[in-house]
Amino acid sequence: MQLQSHFTIARSCDALDLARSAFYYTSTATEDADLRDAMENIALAYPRYGYRRMTAELRRRDWPVNHKRILRLMREYHLLVEVKRYCRTTFSQHTYGRYPNLVKDLEIVRPDQVWAADVTYVRVAREFLYLAVLIDLFTRSIRGWELSRSLSESLTLCALQGGLSVRQPEIHHSDQGVQYAATTYTHLLQDRNIQISMAARGAPTENAFAERLMRTLKEEEVSLHEYRDYDDARSHIARFLDDVYMHKRLHSALGYVPPVEFEASYYRAQSVALEG
Repeated sequence: MQLQSHFTIARSCDALDLARSAFYYTSTATEDADLRDAMENIALAYPRYGYRRMTAELRRRDWPVNHKRILRLMREYHLLVEVKRYCRTTFSQHTYGRYPNLVKDLEIVRPDQVWAADVTYVRVAREFLYLAVLIDLFTRSIRGWELSRSLSESLTLCALQGGLSVRQPEIHHSDQGVQYAATTYTHLLQDRNIQISMAARGAPTENAFAERLMRTLKEEEVSLHEYRDYDDARSHIARFLDDVYMHKRLHSALGYVPPVEFEASYYRAQSVALEG
């Protein structure tokens, strides 16, 4: 506002490529979600659009946006053409609590000591789908997953509830995305006496195991198919995660055996040690 003594609001907005109405406007969570939906719909219709064309199209639809904001949002929403494949879907601009990284220097020596969580998106013919996965860091086993048309808290919550119906970790590790920081999600973990751990903002390597799983899924399943719709995508992804990944795919970090076989060997060895 100090610029007002030298520049009019109109001149300042023109210099910043900012719609004049945006100068007085504060966005809401609902409008932010609506803007994301509008951007995703444009990206589906025009998948090669960069941020300048995206900005122009949004303005034609009466959104008071400027190209700098849209570039930032396209990066956050992974809508830029050059980052189609290996991406996270993380929205860390939120007011929920932040938690320290408990895993960074931790020696992981047993199953269910740490579960790592991540979210990615999958394109089908006419929409985006979102996939949430939980992986056990010691065995590389999938503990829970969910596929949804909505990038909401319910997506990650359903994956977590599915995993907790069978097993329970000592530590839950994720990025700082809003889905993992939301009250219902963190309360469920705390009610189970599960410690909450988060990677630092801007440090994707601190959730590297979950990131690697998503990359494997993209390379060995998603990139090889053109899913017709939600049901088709869910069927293929279920087959890959529950059958191929868990029972057939060899993991170098596990001595080139599948997770199910590695975990069974671990418990057999523990049983023998106890008997001895």
